[in-house]
Amino acid sequence: MNALPELQPILASLTERFGAQIQPMQIPRPNEVYFQGKMELVPGFCALLYKEWGARLASLFADDVRAQTGDFHLYYVFALDAAHGFLILRVPVPPSQPRFVSLTNALPALNWQEREIQDLFGLKLEGHPNARPCALHDDWPAVHPLRKDFALRTVLPPFAGERHKFRVVEGEGVFQVPVGPVHAGIIEPGHFLFSVAGESVLYLQIRLFYTHKGTEKLFENLPLAHGVALAESISGDSAFAHATAFCHAIERAAGVEAPPRARAMRSICLELERIYNHIGDIGAIATDVAFVVANAHAMRLKEQVLRLNEQLAGNRLLRGLAAPGGVRSDWNTAQVEALRQRVAWLRPEFESLVALIRESSSTRDRLETTGILRPETARDLGIVGLAGRASGFAHDLRRDFPHAAYADVTFTVPVFQEGDVLRRLQVRVDEVRQSFSIIEQLTSALPSGAIRASLPVLPPDVVALGYVEGWRGEIFHWIRTAPDGRLARCKIKDPSLQNWPALSEAIQDNIIPDFPVINKSFNLSYSGTDR
Repeated sequence: MNALPELQPILASLTERFGAQIQPMQIPRPNEVYFQGKMELVPGFCALLYKEWGARLASLFADDVRAQTGDFHLYYVFALDAAHGFLILRVPVPPSQPRFVSLTNALPALNWQEREIQDLFGLKLEGHPNARPCALHDDWPAVHPLRKDFALRTVLPPFAGERHKFRVVEGEGVFQVPVGPVHAGIIEPGHFLFSVAGESVLYLQIRLFYTHKGTEKLFENLPLAHGVALAESISGDSAFAHATAFCHAIERAAGVEAPPRARAMRSICLELERIYNHIGDIGAIATDVAFVVANAHAMRLKEQVLRLNEQLAGNRLLRGLAAPGGVRSDWNTAQVEALRQRVAWLRPEFESLVALIRESSSTRDRLETTGILRPETARDLGIVGLAGRASGFAHDLRRDFPHAAYADVTFTVPVFQEGDVLRRLQVRVDEVRQSFSIIEQLTSALPSGAIRASLPVLPPDVVALGYVEGWRGEIFHWIRTAPDGRLARCKIKDPSLQNWPALSEAIQDNIIPDFPVINKSFNLSYSGTDR
C-alpha cells in the first residue's frame, strides 16, 4: 500500500538521512507508516521530524512480544498534522538489556508516558530527570503488570513499602497545603500539594493513579466484540469517544470502513458528547466564581442534551450504540426530527447563557488572566484539545485526520493565544456553536442505507491505530491482535494523561482560592488517566 502523497517527501527525507539504519517501511494504511530502528536512532529520528517537518510525539508505549520475537517493543507515534499522517517508529528492546533512553529533558511531554513504561513493563529509564514511579505507587511490590508473564488474576501481597514522598519546597515564609487525595463529592482521588509563599502558589505537585484499574491488562485476550463495553468504561463522560476510537482501530485492522450512515451517526454522537460536557463545564466554571444563576441555566441545557442522548441511544451517556463496523441500532424518522428540533431549540438558549456570562463584569474579572498556560509551555508539555487551543495550538483530529463523517462537513477550530481560564471557557463556547453547525449539516443530508459493515476474523499480530477527537482532546487506541479473534494489546491514550502537568504550570503565581476554577477550566479525567 502507498502512503499519502503528503507523506512522501517526509519518507524520502527520512530514508535519505538514515538509510540502512531504518528497516523497510510497513504501510498498512495510507496515513499510518511504520519504521523499525535501534534505540540510538531515536533522538535523531525525533529531532528531524520535529525540526524539519513540524511533527509532534502524540504517544509513546510498549508491547511485550517476547513470545513472538524475543523482545519488548517501544512505539514512538509521531503525528504530522499538516501531512495528515502518522509515522510510527518501533524500537526493539532485548530482555537481557531492559532499558531505554529518556527524551524527557528535550521533550517534557513524554515525562509520564516514559515512566508508565518503566512501571508497567520494567524497562529501566536512563537519563530521566525524575524516574520515580508514576502509574504504580511507591509502595507497590516489584511487579510489572503489563508483561505477559504477569497473570491478570494475580493476588498481590499487602503493600508494605514506603508511600509517596513529595519533593520538599523550602524558603522563608513558605508553607505547604495538602488537598486530597479524597475529595468532597463523588470525584475520584488525586493528591495536590501546594507550596505557598504568602497568598501566591509557588509550586504544585500532583499525585494521581490512586484508582488504577488495569484496563489495558483487561483488554488482553478479550474477544474483540467485548472490547467496546470496556472502552466505554475508561472515562464515563467520554464513553462514546473511547468506544468509537476502539471501533476505529478494529475497523482499520480489518480494512473495513463503516457505512456512510453509521459514520454520520457517530459524528453526531461525538458532537452531542462535546455539547453536553462543554455546557456542563461552562456552568461549573461559573459556579466556581459564585455565579450560580449561570450554572443553573447551563444545567438546564445540559439536561436537555442528556435526554436527547437517551432518545437516540437508550442511554444518557450514549453507551451501547457504538459497535465495530458501525453502530448497533438505527434512528427512525421521529428520532432524527427530535434531534433537529432539540438542536434548533438549544441554539438561542445557549446564546442566552453566553450573554449572561459575558455581561457579568465580575465574572470576566475573575477569569481573565487567571491560570495562564503560556503557548511555549503548552508546546513543551504537548498539551492537546481545548486546553491546547486556548494556548495557541490548532490541533484537531476532526480536521487534520478526518474520521467518521468529518470530511463531509465544514467547521472552524477556535484558537486563542492568551491561555487563561477565560479563553478555555471561550473555546468551549465556540466549539458548542460549531457542534450545532456540524449536527445541522449532517442531519440535513443524513445518508440512508446500512448502519454496520461485517468484519472478517482478524489474523494474529495485525496492528492498527484508531483515533477520535473527543471533547477534551485527542483519544488514541492502538491494538495488536491475538489468535482466535482476540486482542494481544490495546494501548489507550486519553488526553488527560497528556494535560495534567499543565495544571501545575497554570496555577503558579495564582492564589489557592482560584485553584477550583483553574482546575475546572481544564476538567481533566482521573479515570482516563488512571485507566
